[in-house]
Amino acid sequence: MNCDRHISFDALNDFSEMSFLLSIEGKILAANKSALTSLGKPGTELLDKQFISLLNPAHILKIENAIIKCISEREKVEIDCKFMRDGRGDIDAQCYFSVFSNGEKTSDKILIIAKDVTEEKQKELDLLRFYNVAHHTVNPLQITDLSGRMIYVNPAFVKMSGYKEEELLGHTPSLLNSGRHSKKFWDEMWHTISDGKVWVGEVANRKKNGEVVHTQLLISPIMKSEGGLLGYFGIHRDLTEKKNLEKQLIHTQKMESIGTLAAGVAHEVGNPLASISALVQIIQRSTEEVFIKEKLELVKKQITRISKIIRDLVDFSRPSNYELKLTDVNANLRESVEIVRVGKKAKDIEFVSDLDESIEPLHLVSDQLQQVFVNILINGVDAIVEKKGVTKEDYTGKIHIKTQCVNGNIQIIFYDNGPGVSEEHSMKIFEPFFTTKKEGKGTGLGLWVSYGIVKSFQGDIKVGTSPMGGAEFVINLPTNPVY
Repeated sequence: MNCDRHISFDALNDFSEMSFLLSIEGKILAANKSALTSLGKPGTELLDKQFISLLNPAHILKIENAIIKCISEREKVEIDCKFMRDGRGDIDAQCYFSVFSNGEKTSDKILIIAKDVTEEKQKELDLLRFYNVAHHTVNPLQITDLSGRMIYVNPAFVKMSGYKEEELLGHTPSLLNSGRHSKKFWDEMWHTISDGKVWVGEVANRKKNGEVVHTQLLISPIMKSEGGLLGYFGIHRDLTEKKNLEKQLIHTQKMESIGTLAAGVAHEVGNPLASISALVQIIQRSTEEVFIKEKLELVKKQITRISKIIRDLVDFSRPSNYELKLTDVNANLRESVEIVRVGKKAKDIEFVSDLDESIEPLHLVSDQLQQVFVNILINGVDAIVEKKGVTKEDYTGKIHIKTQCVNGNIQIIFYDNGPGVSEEHSMKIFEPFFTTKKEGKGTGLGLWVSYGIVKSFQGDIKVGTSPMGGAEFVINLPTNPVY
């Protein structure tokens, strides 16, 4: 390194940034201490080497263009690049190119100041990775400031809440408060996270449309590197499906318990009832008094009604001995419609079938499946007759039956234009002895038995409102059940 170069460049030795002095051909004439230390090379190794030899090959072309532009246009050029280091990874740098001149153009040199931004780039990359993970995860995420106001929500949180992003930002999560948790519950949560601890709990939030959604919520404080709180990070795990499955399990267990109880009750009641029935018949044959005969006939009818209830209970609680065999669901439906159609009540009712002939037979107990179909159809007929008795309009009852394949299930849909099922009744309709019919017109066991049969086929049955305003029963039967 000659004297004039040395004297003019010494002032840059105390710079924290890497500094290089190049000839217009791109050779290194001088480098400061920061450059030598960062690159791990002695000064003698760098002198007279091409500057581009220090660079990651992917960045050579744009650095050459920067040097040419700096010389030709004699202006400062700023560009990002990567320096190579032996065994320690590349250095990300922001490079500033400028002409270093002593007044004579023939002796122009290029001064390069390179600021190490490796750590900043890594932080940007980490932040970008976090953002992408947070933004695209299926779990709802939220970030709040110290006052609890939301400053970030991901798309999953927006979808869960039903609000738009702009409706959430700037508000506290109390916007979603369902009112199902006490003030003490939230005070304990705030006390925990304010102490810099993680809080985990189950919460019930209310969506914009009023629907309640259950989630497991984890709230973690966001800490500064030097200590102290920056804000709070919350992540939700949707528990709505889990809660629904728990309700179904409880309902199924309830049905099993009632079935066990029913078998015992049926046995204990059945025997004395048979004795009473026999005595009534004996007395009927041994008396000629009209009054006594009439009253005994009433007793006999009530005994018959009780006997039917007991038979239904026994049928439900007794394990089936029927064999599973391939069953044509459509054919079974047609037979069920014909059975119901011949009844006196159904003579003026129109039955409409829309059956998907492509559905394949299922391994089921045919008689039990037909019992389900007949029960639902009879309920539809009774509902239409009831409506016909109170309506003053010209009214024709209709029952539609439809089959289709949906998501690996065969779906059977019954819907009518009867009075329908209220929301209050739909919650109880599959419970034993629940009926909306007048006393003596129904036992309230038909749909309970149907529910048990469908569940035994690993399917499900739901009730709702039909397109015609009446009741709609939807049965889903899996095409590949595991017995």
